[in-house]
Amino acid sequence: MNAKGPVFKYGDNIDTDVIIPARYLNTQSAAELASHCMEDIDKTFITRVKQGDLMVGGENFGCGSSREHAPVAIKAAGISCVIAKSFARIFYRNAINIGLPILECPAASEAINEGDIVSVNFDTGVITDETTGQIFQAAPFPEFIQNIIKQGGLMNSLKD
Repeated sequence: MNAKGPVFKYGDNIDTDVIIPARYLNTQSAAELASHCMEDIDKTFITRVKQGDLMVGGENFGCGSSREHAPVAIKAAGISCVIAKSFARIFYRNAINIGLPILECPAASEAINEGDIVSVNFDTGVITDETTGQIFQAAPFPEFIQNIIKQGGLMNSLKD
């Protein structure tokens, strides 16, 4: 499984209320959540994002509340992978649970710029900034977590 696309880049401490504002939490509709993803810090995100695009964040991405709405909104908006310096632990687990690939790689987070074309090999953890030619190494997920993500999340992986 791989991802490739242009990058949306955000800074440190992007919390779940920024990813999906609390005023929209009265819905479980992934499409509705996606339509409001990132709107409080990037009003044009939802009009620019395309299926397969990537998101890069700084330190402590996904901090704040423990709700799954945040990774659901990101995934439903079309983001194929989030790369960050570090993730809040509950966001990290929620992302895996809903099948959103995420990779911690501080060097990539620092070097990759908004709009760069980036490819990710989930099996090896290699992140390539195709715009600059830089290559980064993230720790790939173990096979059982890769399987959860490939199946579209924890609940889907348990159906087999």
